[in-house]
Amino acid sequence: MELHLIRHGKTKANEQKLYCGQTDLPLSDAGREELVSLKKQKIYPPPAELFFTSGLLRAEETISILYGNVERTAVPDISEYRFGSFEMKSHEELKNRGDYQAWIADKAGGVPCPGGESKNQFNMRVIEGYRRILEKASQAGSNSAFVLSHGGAIACIMEHLMPGQKNFYEWQPKQGRGYTLKYHSEQLHGYIEI
Repeated sequence: MELHLIRHGKTKANEQKLYCGQTDLPLSDAGREELVSLKKQKIYPPPAELFFTSGLLRAEETISILYGNVERTAVPDISEYRFGSFEMKSHEELKNRGDYQAWIADKAGGVPCPGGESKNQFNMRVIEGYRRILEKASQAGSNSAFVLSHGGAIACIMEHLMPGQKNFYEWQPKQGRGYTLKYHSEQLHGYIEI
């Protein structure tokens, strides 16, 4: 089976470098144009047998641009980080806050954003959502599945599947990009970048 993990297109929050997790933003005009351009370059795989999204608007719009009005299943656990009171703020706005400094300095992953989640909570949520997608694809006997998600969620999945190869930020794909994971007998046998 091939499982395609693709990040949504750009939003105004991406363009302004804001922490945007659960705010349900649409794609920006530039984000829509970039996706159309990438689609014309034929970088995306042919339509999959199953489609999954986080359910957030930017993911839904992206899948519609790339594949039209395909039937898809929303899996909210693969949505972006829950940033709590850091949501829709920039590093510059937050850098002098002690709670923000504690969160970004946290190597063990146990410090939550105020009103949000910790890195460990985020990782557990996303990996559980990814496992449910794999289970559904396996139960359906699918040869291909397409997952439209978010940069942080995709980086979390890749870091989990390929420990020690790259760090979280190195795994994060650009908007509209991602990875094709190749599974054989339910075992991961590698990936290619999209």
